[in-house]
This record gives sequence, structure tokens and C-alpha cells, in this order.
Amino acid sequence: MTESPSTSAADDAYRFEDLRALFINCTLKPAPQLSHTEGLVDKSSAIMEAQGVTTEVVRAVDHDIAPGVYPDMTEHGFATDDWPAIQERVMAADILVLAGPIWLGDNSSVTKQVVERLYSGSGLLNSAGQYAYYGRVGGCLITGNEDGVKHCAMNLLYSLQHLGYTIPPQADAGWIGPAGPGPSYLDPGSGGPENDFTNRNTAFMTWNLMHMAALLKRSGGIPAHGNQRSRWDAGCRPDAPNPDYR
Repeated sequence: MTESPSTSAADDAYRFEDLRALFINCTLKPAPQLSHTEGLVDKSSAIMEAQGVTTEVVRAVDHDIAPGVYPDMTEHGFATDDWPAIQERVMAADILVLAGPIWLGDNSSVTKQVVERLYSGSGLLNSAGQYAYYGRVGGCLITGNEDGVKHCAMNLLYSLQHLGYTIPPQADAGWIGPAGPGPSYLDPGSGGPENDFTNRNTAFMTWNLMHMAALLKRSGGIPAHGNQRSRWDAGCRPDAPNPDYR
């Protein structure tokens, strides 16, 4: 029986086997210590893996990441820097999810360091002359037992889009327990893993990341017109009539 075009197109819309996702866990705890943030990461990555997405988790604190805003800080006075190898994994991923805890109402110091190092690649260009992060999708996961989920998410999603990532609808999720000292996400009796609001938002975020990444990948990414740094540097100005811009 011949499959109708509409059915074929619908089936293709939910194929994600060619996607890669990288989760960077910005917990302050080195492995093998329990990371509550990783508990939420596991929920999102499980949804992706069930759909054929290749996933990877990097626990940033386990790596010798030098501070700074250059691609390789060994060229700027540091003896070692693991970031260049992590950057290769970032560039190999269609989806990047930054995940981390709240401390003092804000993102962790590790999260901020990772954002700074992502920023170090913001001057790189892709083959179309756009900034290199174009065509990739970003989201975030936040955990903690104090207020600040939305504040932390706003900071991360703004940073990712500023670097060139595409942010789909509802690209964040998080969990916080009662304000002040109390159970964290994976602690017995916390209610975190069973929380319907968190689970719903995590599922919506994960599916929206996959949908957007698939759309961008199959369409060739963000159209390269009016946003090419290479063309701007060559003197072409997309804000003026210029039939030869491309």
C-alpha cells in the first residue's frame, strides 16, 4: 500500500535519530557525589533517548576549565584548560542544555564559568559566514531549595540566544523545595521526582528542543541572509538595498 504524502511527512516530523544533545551539569559537586541537578537531567535525557536522540552529559566541575573568555586559555597564561575539548562536544551537538543549581538566588559559579567559556566561541563563524552557534537549540534546567528558578532561567536563555542559539517555546524547567533549609530534589520524601508541574515542564521543554532542532537541521538552519558577519566585515550592508548581498 502506498503511503500518503501527508502521513509520510507527519512520520518524518517525529524522527529525531539524527540529533545529538549535550547536557552540561553545572553542579558544584564532583563525581561520584550525588547531583540533584543530574536527577532532573536524567528525566529529560531519557525522553530524548527514547526518541533516538544521542545524548551526553558533561559534569563541568570534573574538568579543569580555566576562567576566561578566550577559546583556549593556555594561550593566555593558564597551564591547563579542558575547555577546548568540551567546546568540540558543544559544536557536535544540535541541542545544548545548561543545567545547574541555585545558590544565593542565582546560577552557580560553575554555571557562570561555562557561560563565559561558551562566550569565548562567539566570534567563530560557520561555513555560511554566520556566528558558529547558529542552527543550534538551547534550553536549561534549574534545581534548588530556594527561590530563583525563573531568574536563573532568564539569565541562561538570554545568554544562549545572544550567542546565536535558537530558543524554542518553554525551553526551561526546574524544581525548588520549600524556601530555606530542606530536602533537595533527589532526597527521600522531597516530592521532586513526582512533582507534576516539574515533570510536565521538563517534558514540554525536551520535546520543544527536539522539534526545533529537527526543524532547523532539516531546513538547513537559520537562513544566511542579513546575518552574516563575514559579509558585514567585507563591507556589505543588509540594511541598505543591495541585490548582491548574498
